[in-house]
Amino acid sequence: MTRERALKIILVIVGLLFLATVYPLLFLVRDEPTLQMMLSVYATLGVFLLLSSRNPSAHRSLIAFAAWSSFAHAATMAVQAFFTVTERAHLLYGVVMFVIIGLALIVATPARATTNAGNRSFSSDIRASR
Repeated sequence: MTRERALKIILVIVGLLFLATVYPLLFLVRDEPTLQMMLSVYATLGVFLLLSSRNPSAHRSLIAFAAWSSFAHAATMAVQAFFTVTERAHLLYGVVMFVIIGLALIVATPARATTNAGNRSFSSDIRASR
């Protein structure tokens, strides 16, 4: 399996996972406005990750944002797990999940597209136009 194909699969899986946060947003967290806001951001990110799976090379910054925001979320949850004993196991499972998502996205991110325009000299452009 090629790296780009693996990335497309990862983007679809992560996009669907993030999009699945719509369900608790609609039914389970009506009394928690902060959680509603966070889940709405993840649902939106899920839609854009699904769209980016068509052409991952064109959406490197979105993929990087999803990866690094997953690391930031994991770090926040790790700090919360340290201070909240009753929710520690739940939070640590979330830390592991978000670290795995971030690592998968970073490892599979496509390389930068290189163009030959920066490597050519002016004289070679003139010769090519003849």
